Amino acid sequence: MFVRAYLRASTKEQHATRAKTQLEAFAAEKGLKIAAFYVENESGASLQRPALFELIEDASKGDILLIEQVDRLSRLNEADWEALKAKLGEKQIKVVALDLPTSWMMTATDETTARMFAAINDMMLDMLAAISRKDYTDRRKRAAQGVEKAKAAGKYKGRAEDTERNALVRR
Repeated sequence: MFVRAYLRASTKEQHATRAKTQLEAFAAEKGLKIAAFYVENESGASLQRPALFELIEDASKGDILLIEQVDRLSRLNEADWEALKAKLGEKQIKVVALDLPTSWMMTATDETTARMFAAINDMMLDMLAAISRKDYTDRRKRAAQGVEKAKAAGKYKGRAEDTERNALVRR
């Protein structure tokens, strides 16, 4: 069993590796060693995440996918979340999130305890993935409302012109 850590941020301006020390500390506390880190700056609302799918491809049956929070793994709509769960399920990859204590029981040794924690953890993952998606859509809705209000007040300027990019295109 290998532990594979996944670090994600939504934009290039954000630091996807900011939670790396937290993941390392958690692994050390649990007596685990992280075999590899998979880092990317992609939206959690999209399944187009090369590093995540590289992790899944590299994983063996029973490996652990370690994340800081469930929203680092998913802000997906229901259909995409089900597709991602199916990919993880094919390899029996166990998702362990620092914000989901039920997922920490990945080392349960007896079958009954392991099955109970797996059922609880699957339910909690589904709930947190749904909450993460709701948070994503709510934030987008609030941002759009703010833009509309600023436009109505004549205060909306839009995105600043990327003069460097434009000059490069002209050249």
